[in-house]
Amino acid sequence: MIVHFPIVFFLTLAAFDIVAVVRRVDVTGRTSTGNVSVGLAVLAALAAAVAAGFGDVALDIARSHGLKSSIAETHERLGGLTAVIFVIWAVARGVLWWRDIRLAGGSSMAVPIIEVVGTGLVMLTAYYGGVLVFDFGVNVTRAAGGR
Repeated sequence: MIVHFPIVFFLTLAAFDIVAVVRRVDVTGRTSTGNVSVGLAVLAALAAAVAAGFGDVALDIARSHGLKSSIAETHERLGGLTAVIFVIWAVARGVLWWRDIRLAGGSSMAVPIIEVVGTGLVMLTAYYGGVLVFDFGVNVTRAAGGR
């Protein structure tokens, strides 16, 4: 369940910022919209770091049960990369908020563009995680009475 939080927070962040920028509302600086936006960025980063940590534990468990998969390695690398990038993005957004820097004009479009790229990264990571769970059943147990 933990792995879904960074996905939800980052997709919500990207959607929120796209709508705000299209409506010409500041998403940086100490505005009400900026507060929500930076809060979502920080939550996405924290959730991604926690998910990456638990993902490492889950991979160790799967390996101890005999898993040998290049897909698992790819997912692990993408998960770590996603967490690092989300933390960097949260720090950058925090600096803009802390210093009350408000991006205007064309530069304000950089925020949602970067977040769309981040959304692609988190979706790619999620895809490989889904393959591990749904195609290979990694670390999945059957419910009592299941077939």
